Amino acid sequence: MRELELLIPTLFGLEGLCAEELRRLELPWVRAENGRVCCGARQEDIPRINLNLRTGERVLLVLGRYDARDFEALFEGAKALPWEHYIPRDGAFPVKGYSLNSQLHAVPACQAILKKAIAARLGAKYGLQTLPETGALYQVQFSIMRDEVTLMLDTTGPGLYKRGYRAVGVAAPLRETLAAALVLLSRYRGRDPFCDPFCGSGTIAIEAALIAKNRAPGLNRSFSAQKWKWLDSGLWLRAGDEAMDKEYHGQYDIWGGDIDPKAVAIARDNAVKADVEDCVRFEVADAAKFHRDEPRGRVVTNPPYGERLLEKQEAEELYRTFGRAVRGLPEGWQVGVLSSHTEFERTFGKTADKKRKLYNGMLKCDLFLYGIKGRG
Repeated sequence: MRELELLIPTLFGLEGLCAEELRRLELPWVRAENGRVCCGARQEDIPRINLNLRTGERVLLVLGRYDARDFEALFEGAKALPWEHYIPRDGAFPVKGYSLNSQLHAVPACQAILKKAIAARLGAKYGLQTLPETGALYQVQFSIMRDEVTLMLDTTGPGLYKRGYRAVGVAAPLRETLAAALVLLSRYRGRDPFCDPFCGSGTIAIEAALIAKNRAPGLNRSFSAQKWKWLDSGLWLRAGDEAMDKEYHGQYDIWGGDIDPKAVAIARDNAVKADVEDCVRFEVADAAKFHRDEPRGRVVTNPPYGERLLEKQEAEELYRTFGRAVRGLPEGWQVGVLSSHTEFERTFGKTADKKRKLYNGMLKCDLFLYGIKGRG
């Protein structure tokens, strides 16, 4: 079977983690780039990656790359690709994408020309003047970077961060892919207690539970490529069975607390939807009074951050009191705090042992990592 090329966009800062995940799934020639990871694949890997990937945003199938500095080259390059191998006569194929540092920088014009080129190719192959586009979705994505055009089909549909368990959220929710990354960066493996004292709608704790159980995050949702005629539906069933066979069934101590009872109620509901309510506890609790006596464990959390002055002062007071609480934990605990506050370490009262630059959407953040060296 011909090897395919896949491209997986990621949030900035997560490229290495995503590449590591793909290597564990035994994908060939995994290559991390800025904001994306590329790899080789076979057809059966499309379901496997969509179901199992925790830190990638979507799975794009690369159909072709070529250089284009004018609209004619853009049109002819797209028209030369074998779209009929992938898109049936009734397939819907909207086009979207972006252009960076290229001669062709007008995105709407590029969109229109690529659409016209694909329609010309498919129309000629299927003997149709007008394509109905009444069937399954084959979302075409393009990127034009330094005049190199990459044309892709989106196999995922709604982004991979949409796991299917979070129907409602609280203010400023953390994207699930980033929450999973925080858990992975903490090196949590399901053995020690895991705590999130600012749990909000429960995303970090739920992702920790999915990681502890080794549960594929995409099992409770559907994907665009499930409706594609050329991709055998049996491959999705096989990938789902394979993922479920690899699940662990143990006892886990995963806890989330929040001062807002509404947030806690939402978190509990989300845990039920994610089917992890048996291994996550959510309670109404004040992070300033957070305390645990176990000899080791992990805290991973994303405290609220106020943009306005009054909120900023409240946030800083919160960091101060939480910093004091955390320094009272036994040695052997590790703490990871995600914050976009530029003065976080000063207000928290401790310089981080390690820092990792991450992005929550377009918001630049740091993950501050601490090892507890003793009480006080």
